Amino acid sequence: MLKILKNIIVKYFKREVSMSNRIYIGNDHSAVEMKQAIVKHLQEKNYEVIDLGNNDGKSCNYAKIGQVVAEHVVNDTNSRGIVICGTGIGISIAANKVKTARAALVYEKETVELARIHNDANILALGARIIAISKAINLVDVFLNTPFEGGRHIERVNTLNEYKN
Repeated sequence: MLKILKNIIVKYFKREVSMSNRIYIGNDHSAVEMKQAIVKHLQEKNYEVIDLGNNDGKSCNYAKIGQVVAEHVVNDTNSRGIVICGTGIGISIAANKVKTARAALVYEKETVELARIHNDANILALGARIIAISKAINLVDVFLNTPFEGGRHIERVNTLNEYKN
């Protein structure tokens, strides 16, 4: 049944259904502790986590990390990404420079849900200095468990994906 639904979605909506459990994650020096907690949580849930971030807490360039995560996500279309810096702002801007990356900076459950439902966000951006680790883990779960609604949102997401500088 799942395969039939997937084929219908791909045929009529020209969208692939995300089936991967692969998560690319990256962080700067301010978010090592949060990243490590999220990685542990995801591994306990049997996700394949590819860590592209900072692990030693030494100052690093969040922009490069955001772009590297985004490049991996867009080249592995059934995957998702998580990027974390102090506020989430800089790293989300960097990730969104990569064509077809749709990084959503979120602080609340409702914004995560809408980012997935309406925008088909493929990257979650978090601020380690803004939200608690426990809340970040909850937001990650919402991000990974909320499907894209499709329908009228497909044309809008396709417009985002086709945009060129």
